[in-house]
Amino acid sequence: MNKDISKTPPTVVGERFFTVEAFKYGDNITRLSALVFGLGNLLRGQAVRFALYIAAELGYIIYMAFFGVQAIANLGTLGTLTQSSVFDEAQGIYVTMPGDNSMLILLYGVVSILITLGFLCVMASSVRSAYVAQKALERNRKPDDFSTDAKSLLDTNLYKLLMAWPVTGILVFTVVPLVFMILIAFTNYDKNHQVPGNLFTWVGLENFKAMFSFGSTGLGSTFFPVLAWTLIWAVFATFSNYILGMILAIIINRNGTRLKSFWRFVFVLSIALPAFVSLLTMRTIFANSGPFNTLLMQLGIIKNPVVWWGDPTRAKIMIIIVNIWIGIPYTMLTTTGILQNIPAELYEAATVDGASPAVTFFKITLPYMMFIMTPYLITAFTGNINNFNVIYLLTGGGPESLDYYYAGKTDLLVTWLYKLTITNKDYNLGSVIGILVFVLMAVTSLIAYRQTGSYKNEEEFQK
Repeated sequence: MNKDISKTPPTVVGERFFTVEAFKYGDNITRLSALVFGLGNLLRGQAVRFALYIAAELGYIIYMAFFGVQAIANLGTLGTLTQSSVFDEAQGIYVTMPGDNSMLILLYGVVSILITLGFLCVMASSVRSAYVAQKALERNRKPDDFSTDAKSLLDTNLYKLLMAWPVTGILVFTVVPLVFMILIAFTNYDKNHQVPGNLFTWVGLENFKAMFSFGSTGLGSTFFPVLAWTLIWAVFATFSNYILGMILAIIINRNGTRLKSFWRFVFVLSIALPAFVSLLTMRTIFANSGPFNTLLMQLGIIKNPVVWWGDPTRAKIMIIIVNIWIGIPYTMLTTTGILQNIPAELYEAATVDGASPAVTFFKITLPYMMFIMTPYLITAFTGNINNFNVIYLLTGGGPESLDYYYAGKTDLLVTWLYKLTITNKDYNLGSVIGILVFVLMAVTSLIAYRQTGSYKNEEEFQK
């Protein structure tokens, strides 16, 4: 007669149990450990674990009683009392009466919710720990004491000790701000609702509707052109650097090229100069009265200065060209290393078969390069979508346009976000753009990467 394995409790001491499994197969003491943290550990000889668990539970209860419950409740309105001025007859002046601070209310509410989620994780850990102790006793084994737990942190559980602080830092300095900024997108926190003088509140999806709408109140007439230029820029900036850098590396790496080390040194030398210095230098060189226009006028090629950064089309072309100048050396270095590792037997076999250099390039070199560098291209593409420095230092997003809402003709989504938040204080719209940029990059990156040979089969090229 076959035994139903799904109804058989695990019996291996030290096995990693799930909380549902512990509730299903645990005894009453194990289940009560979800109400009194560490109860199962206390009754089974693990007093230190009990002390740690109960301390965490009592700390949460005290926090929620004095602060957390009210913080979560205030999330419903984000404040009701507005700051005001009241005339003080005794002093004969107006006195500012403080009101609610919507930003702090939102922040404290987010923190309280995340603390509650952490509390639930500790609850689950308490139940699992009690179940492990129960299984140990059932097998006539003594549950691990505190000294054993401490020693495990330097051995089998060393990763927990080492990862504790980094994970805490990520939660505090990354997760909390990220959740906070995402929630801002669903409020009316803009230049007209600045704290502490005014309150802001929830508006649902109104900001997203405005971003995709056209007309006097819609931002679609700005968002979609800026999005189109962002994608065009990302494509050109990524593939122009890649293709030209690869060609440069092939030329230097070919057998007939002399002084290979010298040519590599010349291009690598340009990397030693900080990128922002190169960008500011290029901006000065191509200014209306800059050296380039001055030289062209002295040579009689032009009569009046060319406005390189003032015309939208010309400015976009110049941005791409300058980015090529800055980015090619990096690609050249990367592709050089890959070229030197392509098996020589492949080229020898192609030569024996009478393949031309063009056929060799398209059948061997390019497929090998694409197989290795596709993940890099995806990373470069997403990086160029958020390439703030090139746009901001060359044109500042200009030339400005009255057709756009606080955006210029060369603004990317990220530079437009900067202007909305820093200059115009439309934090809600900036948060919306941040969310849309994240969705755009996440979707395109995941789809593109899952279609690559690097993801499907790392040995595909050799086949």
